Amino acid sequence: MHVPDGFINAPVSAAAGVVAAGAVALSLRGARRELDEKTAPLAGLVAAFVFAVQMLNFPVAAGTSGHLLGGALAAILVGPWTGILCIAVVLLMQGILFADGGLTALGVNITVMGVVTVVVAYALFRGLVLVLPRTRRSVTVASFVAALASVPAAAAAFTLVYAVGGTTDVPIGKVLTAMLGVHALIGVGEAVITMLTVGAVVAVRPDLVYGARGLTTPLKLRVGGELVDAAPAAPAPASTPAASPRKLWTGGVVTALVLAGFVSFYASASPDGLEKVAADQGIDAKVEEHAAAGSPLADYGVKDVDDARLSGGLAGAIGVGVTLAVGTGAFWVVRGRRRQDAQAEAPVPADVPAEVA
Repeated sequence: MHVPDGFINAPVSAAAGVVAAGAVALSLRGARRELDEKTAPLAGLVAAFVFAVQMLNFPVAAGTSGHLLGGALAAILVGPWTGILCIAVVLLMQGILFADGGLTALGVNITVMGVVTVVVAYALFRGLVLVLPRTRRSVTVASFVAALASVPAAAAAFTLVYAVGGTTDVPIGKVLTAMLGVHALIGVGEAVITMLTVGAVVAVRPDLVYGARGLTTPLKLRVGGELVDAAPAAPAPASTPAASPRKLWTGGVVTALVLAGFVSFYASASPDGLEKVAADQGIDAKVEEHAAAGSPLADYGVKDVDDARLSGGLAGAIGVGVTLAVGTGAFWVVRGRRRQDAQAEAPVPADVPAEVA
C-alpha cells in the first residue's frame, strides 16, 4: 500500500507529513517507557523483519497481490509507540534506498501504514486480551483479529486522504469499495503472518512480547481428583542474570535474511492492492517518477547486476542489514534517553550536598 508521488496533492501531503512527524515525536517519548536492554535490539529486529516480509507479495485475487503492512505485528511484539517507530524506519529506508513509496508521500505512508494500523490493531488487541482467558492462545487469537482489522482500516484511511487531496477526479464511493474489497483479502494474509510470528515468539520467549507481558498460566496439580493451582514458584535471586534474547535475535536475523535474500525471488509479481485499484480506477493518472529512481537499489535490485535472482537477493539482504542497523541504533538512542530521564528524576540522598549530587 505504498503511496507514490502524485496520488495526493502537495498541501494534503504536507499536512500528512505534519501529522506523521507529530506521531513520530510522540512515539519517541512513549517508546522510552517500552524499551529496555532486552527489547531495544529486538525492536530493530522487528523493523528488519517487517522490511523482509514486505518483500513477499502473496496473491489474493486474479492479477492482484498483497504484502504485510506490519503495524499490528510490531505493536504486539514491542509496543504501540515503538511499533510506530519501527514502521516509520521501514518506510524511510524503502523510500530513500529502494524508490518504494513516494518521498513527498512519506507522511501519508507513515500515517496510513504506521499510525492507523498500529492504533487500530493495538486497541483491538488489548480489548480482546482483557476479555479472553489469560493464556498464550488468547494472545495469538487476539493478534489474528487485530491484524485482520488493521488492513481495511488503513485502506479506509487512504481513501479518506484521497477524498481530501486526490489529484484525479474519481468517485470516492468506487475507490472505497475497491480498496476495502481487495484489502479485506490482504488482511487475511496479514492476520495469518502476524498470528504465526507472534505465536512463535510467545512459545519460546513470552517475556519478550510486549502484548503478552503479565501473562501467566498457573500450574495445575490434581489433588484428590480435583485440579488446583500450584503454589507460585519462588522468585529467582537478584543475582541471577535474565535470560539473554541473543538466540531469538540471531534466529530472527537469519530468518529475515533468508526471506529477503532468497524467498522474495518467488514472491508474486502482480501489482499490490493499491496499485491494482489505482490502475483500475484511474487514480494513477498523475503519478510522478520517484525522486530516488536512480538509486543503485531502486526497485529492489542491485544496479549493474544482471542476474535477477542475485540482484534481488543482494538488494533484500542489504535492505535487511541497513534497516536493522538504523533501527537498532535509533532504539538504543531512545533507550539511552530513558536512562538519562530516570537518573535525572532519581531523588538526591539527604546526606549528599546538592552541589555534589
